[in-house]
Amino acid sequence: MTLYYLYTYTSSFSLIQGTITLPHSPFFPFSSHLQLPHTVTMQTATRKEMETLELLHMNKGAGETSYAMNSSVQNTIISCAEASRKKAIVQILCTSWPEKMGIAEMGCSSGPNALRVISEIVDGVYATTRLLERPPPELVVHLNDLFANDFNNIFASLPSFYRKQRQEKGTGFGPCFVSAVPGTFYGRLFPAKTLHFVHSSSSLHWLSQVPGGLEDVNGRALNKGKIYISKSSPQCVLDAYSQQFKNDFSSFLASRTHEMVTGGRMVLSFMGRTTMDPTSDHSCYQWELLARSLMTMVSQGLLEEEKVDSFDAPYYAPCMEEVKKVIENEGSFIAEEHDAYEIEWDGGMKLQSDSLSRGERVSRTLRAVLESMLESHFGSHIMDELFRRFGEHVDEHLSNTDTKYINLVVSLVKQ
Repeated sequence: MTLYYLYTYTSSFSLIQGTITLPHSPFFPFSSHLQLPHTVTMQTATRKEMETLELLHMNKGAGETSYAMNSSVQNTIISCAEASRKKAIVQILCTSWPEKMGIAEMGCSSGPNALRVISEIVDGVYATTRLLERPPPELVVHLNDLFANDFNNIFASLPSFYRKQRQEKGTGFGPCFVSAVPGTFYGRLFPAKTLHFVHSSSSLHWLSQVPGGLEDVNGRALNKGKIYISKSSPQCVLDAYSQQFKNDFSSFLASRTHEMVTGGRMVLSFMGRTTMDPTSDHSCYQWELLARSLMTMVSQGLLEEEKVDSFDAPYYAPCMEEVKKVIENEGSFIAEEHDAYEIEWDGGMKLQSDSLSRGERVSRTLRAVLESMLESHFGSHIMDELFRRFGEHVDEHLSNTDTKYINLVVSLVKQ
């Protein structure tokens, strides 16, 4: 059995040969489309995979708890890889000069960050074409995320994106075609040899599914009282998470191998750790505090303990050694550069008008990312109380220990 997905946008559109086409920009003609047929085969997708595909998305809209209003940490992470992106664009155009340049932003989410990277890429292409006095290539930009992503939020911001480009560059630069391609990046999404540059930020730490092997032969949870790896987790739980990441990242690379041209480049940025120990505070302590918040609710009779035991996050923060090993084993890419950056839990950005504590800012950030999964499992009625308690735990923790996220950035070239 094969499922076909059609994404409907709020703007007026016409459907022509499987493409949803929105009104053209006066500067950049574009089409916003879902490539049809985009399929998920039920025979090959596990129940856990389908759950992740359907449930994992950032909070929609532009309200108080939305991702659009609570993504300053992700914006800081995007800044860490800015130099790598600029370098990759120059290298692509100096090595070859495609008439049509395929670009994919994988895990684009929504809100102000969604088009930031695309703006930088357009700027880089424009600057390089002027420097080398060459005609600009047509840009074919694909925005990818899972099916439930708030693509409408992105397309509502496109008019201002086009106006800015037109004001800065004039009408001589273009065209740029922007498309939405819903689906998991752990499989094929694009035709063969059509992509020149692939970018992904704050996405590859999300697994395709919760790892298998987290229960004993009787179906009892092995990671009791926890929702991710912790210092009390048995070794088999650590191994299961590590293996799931290796399988998924290998699938990601293998899929891009077919879709990218020789000499194409990728810049990937995701949560990780600096040590071989997967239970290090940098990589898992936010999950420890969230589990603690849930368990205090259990102790007060607000939640069943079995509910906590049966929830496991489809997430893994690898070390650079694991990342490089998967790249080496897959064999299609060379890791030219890699680095690790420390990121404040709240993004290190406190506005003067911001009366929130650090814990409250961290709580809002995590809620915007995790609420869709937690709500599906625990119910919407506990979300306010859960994240209030989580914010208090974060405040207490950060008052004693300045724990930071570790963000890994890897630049790859297709052989």
